[in-house]
Amino acid sequence: MSIIVVSGTGTEIGKTVVTAAVAAVATAAGRSVAVLKPAQTGVGPDERGDADEVVRLSGAAASAELGRFPEPLAPGTAALRAGLAPVGPRQVAEAARALAAEHDLVLVEGAGGLLVRFDEEGGTLADAAGLLGAPVLVVTPAGLGTLNSTALTAEALRARGIDQLGVVVGSWPAEPDLAARCNLVDLPESAAAPLLGAVPEGAGALDPAAFRAAAGGWLAPALGGTWDAAAFAAAQAPAALGSVR
Repeated sequence: MSIIVVSGTGTEIGKTVVTAAVAAVATAAGRSVAVLKPAQTGVGPDERGDADEVVRLSGAAASAELGRFPEPLAPGTAALRAGLAPVGPRQVAEAARALAAEHDLVLVEGAGGLLVRFDEEGGTLADAAGLLGAPVLVVTPAGLGTLNSTALTAEALRARGIDQLGVVVGSWPAEPDLAARCNLVDLPESAAAPLLGAVPEGAGALDPAAFRAAAGGWLAPALGGTWDAAAFAAAQAPAALGSVR
C-alpha cells in the first residue's frame, strides 16, 4: 500500500494520533512517509494543524494541506462561510498521487467522518478514496455508541466498493468501562474488518521520542506494529464474551 486514507466515525476521537502512530511505525521501518490533510478546519493561519502535529509526533518526512478554514465546521460549510474555495475529491486524489510519487507511504487524514461534505457538489472523503483506489483505515471511539457508527461507516464503504483496512480504537481509556471492554469483541463484527490497534488515551501528549518508541505496541502487524488484538481483548474483555472474532 502506498496510500492509506484515515477516516473517523466522528470528530475528536483520536484520528490524528492514530495517523501519527501509523506514520511513526512506517518511518521507523525506513519508509518515507508523507501526510496529507485535505481540509483543516477550526485552526488559525499561524496555528499548528493536524498534519503538522503528525509530523511532530512521528518524524514523518513531509506534510501538506490543501485548504485551511478558521471555523470548526464541516469543510464545505467552513469554506463557504470563509469565502474560500473548497477542496474537492479530485484535488485530494491528485495531491495524494503526487506525494506518492515521491514517498513510500502517503496517509490522507480526513476531517470528521467518511461522508462529511467537502464541497458544494457533495464530494466526500469516500469519493477521494474511491478515485485513489486506496483502502480506508477507520478510527473509532472505545465506548457506548461506537458499534452503530462503525457499522454505518463500514456499510458506506462496502456500498462504494472501497476496501476497509480495519479499525483502530483512537483513545483507549486508562480505566475502560464495561461497554468499552465488550466492544473489543464486537467491533470487528460490526465493521466486518479486523481490529488493528488501540491507542491509549493521552498518547498525543507524549514527547515525540516516547511516542515513536511506543507506537508499534499500539498497532497490529498489518500496520507494522506488534499489538495482538486477541491477547488485548482477552486481558480486557469480560471472560464470558470470549475472544476477538
